[in-house]
Amino acid sequence: MATQSIAERTISENSLVVLLQGLQGQVTTVELRDESKARGRVLNVDAFMNVRLEDVVYRDRQGNVSEMADMFVTGRNVRYVHIPDHVDITETIKKQLEKIHRVRCFTEKGRKEFSKKKNSVTEGV
Repeated sequence: MATQSIAERTISENSLVVLLQGLQGQVTTVELRDESKARGRVLNVDAFMNVRLEDVVYRDRQGNVSEMADMFVTGRNVRYVHIPDHVDITETIKKQLEKIHRVRCFTEKGRKEFSKKKNSVTEGV
């Protein structure tokens, strides 16, 4: 999460991709646009819905099954992501948004992502 750019964090916090990012470490199924499916443990989801899975069981559209150590699915090819039944959707979204907020507010005084421009007129007053 901390390696994401400001733009990616902004996209994440303003879309439901934050829910998919909360599935990190969970086993889920990703259905692809070509009617194939990949089931595995979510390693990473970026702001563009690119999904990286490990310990994958892949089923192509003809029903042939193969196993892979890991798999990368571009967001453009994702049709559906199954949310496991035990996942509380609202809590997952809240936790992910808190993580994003913690990155933005590194410390009380410290890191600022959006620098404030000083107005020379108000400085002299």
